[in-house]
Amino acid sequence: MTDQRIEGAATEIKGKAQSGLGRLTGDSKLQIDGALNEAKGKALDAYGRVIDGLDGLVEKAPTQYQDKARQGLDFARRKPLLTTGIVAGVLVLLGSLGGRRR
Repeated sequence: MTDQRIEGAATEIKGKAQSGLGRLTGDSKLQIDGALNEAKGKALDAYGRVIDGLDGLVEKAPTQYQDKARQGLDFARRKPLLTTGIVAGVLVLLGSLGGRRR
């Protein structure tokens, strides 16, 4: 289990507690903050699951590529937002290239 999954679970629990407390007290700001923290926790957990899955794929990769793949995963663990931005940018670029063929 990666740090992102642990942090995600903790943030999700915190968000659920905030939402519940907000509902009990009638504090809509606390409810919104709780919902945002809950969503953030779920996103971190999903990101951690992806990283865990990629760990298994690194072991199956040819040995000459395993070191580079591990370096990439270490980068993704240290900088999840930057990694997500890079992947999103590549997907947008690929999507725009695919749209030009029409």
